[in-house]
Amino acid sequence: MITITNEDNMELMARYEDNHFDLAIIDPPYGINMGKKKTIGKRGKTYSTTIYRQSQWDSKIPTKEYFEQLFRVSKNQIIFGANYFNEFLPPSMGWFVYDKRQPDGFLMAQAELAYTSFNRSIRMKGFKRSDVQNCVSNNKAIALSNAKIHQCQKPIPLYRFLLQTYAKQGDKILDTHLGSGSIAIACHEYKYDLTACELDTAYYNAAMKRLSIVQAQTKLF
Repeated sequence: MITITNEDNMELMARYEDNHFDLAIIDPPYGINMGKKKTIGKRGKTYSTTIYRQSQWDSKIPTKEYFEQLFRVSKNQIIFGANYFNEFLPPSMGWFVYDKRQPDGFLMAQAELAYTSFNRSIRMKGFKRSDVQNCVSNNKAIALSNAKIHQCQKPIPLYRFLLQTYAKQGDKILDTHLGSGSIAIACHEYKYDLTACELDTAYYNAAMKRLSIVQAQTKLF
């Protein structure tokens, strides 16, 4: 079951008892004002989509109280951008490196670090943002579901990999910063229960549209 709400994540987490979720996979704001930046490509070229707009969503990092609630309601966590707020995180050997496979000369980060609560060796995996779903080939609806609607959107195959590597069937998944909704599509494909929220109404609506496209396609096959 996929349950997604347009609300503040603190309100969502307040409704759940301790350790209700088996795994939280989150990509919270890094506090670097990406909401006000253009996306920079190779040799200084910029690109964007109609969904992009100036906003304050990345003006600050989550609070200490947020992380306290996150660790209260979830048994394990994968937290992207954790190098920006490791003061709130316990020590871990199981960090994950997301290699964006960007070309030489790309001016933005070529990789991202994610904290994980798992007692495993550091792992690294590469995915391009342009990596697309392969469940239906040459399908315009599926291509639309992969359109970039968020500055910090991550590819669906990345979330597939995280679910395959860190989750097990029957786990309840939590995402407190849904963003573009890529995790929702991966959870739908792999039949994981997902509870998620997105505070920004425009991004919430865009993510729900992406998910609905994939869900509609699934019913046809």
